[in-house]
Amino acid sequence: MTTIPTLKTSDGLVPAFEIAEPRDAAIPFVFCSPHSGRDYPSDLMAATKLGREAIRRSEDVFVDELFDFAPRLGAPLIRARFPRAYLDVNREPFELDPKMFSETLPGFVNSASLRVAGGLGTIPRIVAENEEIYRGTMSVEAAMRRIDAIYHPFHLALDGLLHRTREQFGFAILIDCHSMPSSVRALPGGRRPDIVLGDRYGTSASSRFVAMATAHLTVFGFDVARNKPYAGGFITEHYGRPAAGFHAIQIELNRGLYADESSFTRHHGFARLREQLARFVGRFAAEVNAECGERPAAAE
Repeated sequence: MTTIPTLKTSDGLVPAFEIAEPRDAAIPFVFCSPHSGRDYPSDLMAATKLGREAIRRSEDVFVDELFDFAPRLGAPLIRARFPRAYLDVNREPFELDPKMFSETLPGFVNSASLRVAGGLGTIPRIVAENEEIYRGTMSVEAAMRRIDAIYHPFHLALDGLLHRTREQFGFAILIDCHSMPSSVRALPGGRRPDIVLGDRYGTSASSRFVAMATAHLTVFGFDVARNKPYAGGFITEHYGRPAAGFHAIQIELNRGLYADESSFTRHHGFARLREQLARFVGRFAAEVNAECGERPAAAE
């Protein structure tokens, strides 16, 4: 049984993350939504220089709701309720920016990563619009407390779901669910894809599975790109071990398909996209089950 930590918010204590379980496991999938949290802790709101709307700019807005059909199809969904601006579990546990702290960071901290340089480490310095989050510095102790209290339990829970799924089916496919701005960097020719699938350039999942996913999404008329401009973050890289029966695919959805990005509201496309995603997963899972059965799907 996973012990889920709590967040202290203006509305009281809430779970830091939630796991929606299927009644019966029917497909070898685990869904993860690590950036859709929108319960803002009181200590963050007391320390930030940003207003309520500005601090939300890093959210993968409503992505957890777009994939909330997963338990009905027979797969668990783990979703963050803590916001990405507070803690980013799609990073190494200790990617921290020295400029954010009042003391010297421990030697085990990775302060040289490109993500830290960009202000988007495990405890982010900025939101997506390049605005600084904090008015001042924080203590190293406060950062470690945040990581110990939420980061490690989240990953322990996710790891447990994946191992359980592999035991049941012989392999597990992690779908790491994200969104991207509609102004996503254009690909050659000015193309702005609807969906980007990331498999760390062929290392985090069987290419057969990625090809299946691409084909089924294309049937619905989506423009699907692979690995550009998003190849997958820490979660995809860390959990994607095809030779061991663990496959990880990151999916990035263009927010313009379903939401008004300036007002953080769903628009008319939300229900349609959610229904299309459910049908996509159903077809993808059926093909995976038909082709692989109970056999482990190893790297190609």
